[in-house]
Formats: sequence, structure tokens, C-alpha cells
Amino acid sequence: MTMIITALTIFVLAVFVGFEIITKIPPTLHTPLMSGSNAISGITVVGAIIAAGAGHGWAASTLGMLAVILAMINVVGGFLVTNRMLAMFRRKR
Repeated sequence: MTMIITALTIFVLAVFVGFEIITKIPPTLHTPLMSGSNAISGITVVGAIIAAGAGHGWAASTLGMLAVILAMINVVGGFLVTNRMLAMFRRKR
């Protein structure tokens, strides 16, 4: 039972810290930082897949799967935003 509470505490703290960091970044820095966060989110996806498939119980698997889903949303959204911003700077022929 304590492992579930520890895992949930870490998850809630990570969500809170991530939200606070993202909301404090000025809008002009979002796109350059997005490409860096995509690389970090790629590492998060790998770790989440390992956590989801480690077989440490249903709670760990559920939180791991939730982490996979949220990290993939972040990666896909980051690539879409970066692609859109780069399209703004391409020359039209």
C-alpha cells in the first residue's frame, strides 16, 4: 500500500512541477524549448513503457500507461507546433 501512495505522490508532484514550469515560460520561448522538451519526452516515453510493462502490479501498470499516453501527447503536440512555426519562416516560391 505504501508503494501506491509513494507512486501517486511522485506523480502528483511531477504534474504540479511540470505545470508550474510550463506556465512560467514566456510565449516567445515556447517553440525553441519545445524541440528540447520533445527529446526529454522521448526519454520519458521509454521509461513509461518500461514502467508499464515491468509487472509490478496493476497500479504501476496503470500509471505507466497513463505516463505513456501523456508523454506521447506531448511529443506529438510538440512536433506539430514546431512544424507549424518552421512553416512560418519558409520562403514561398
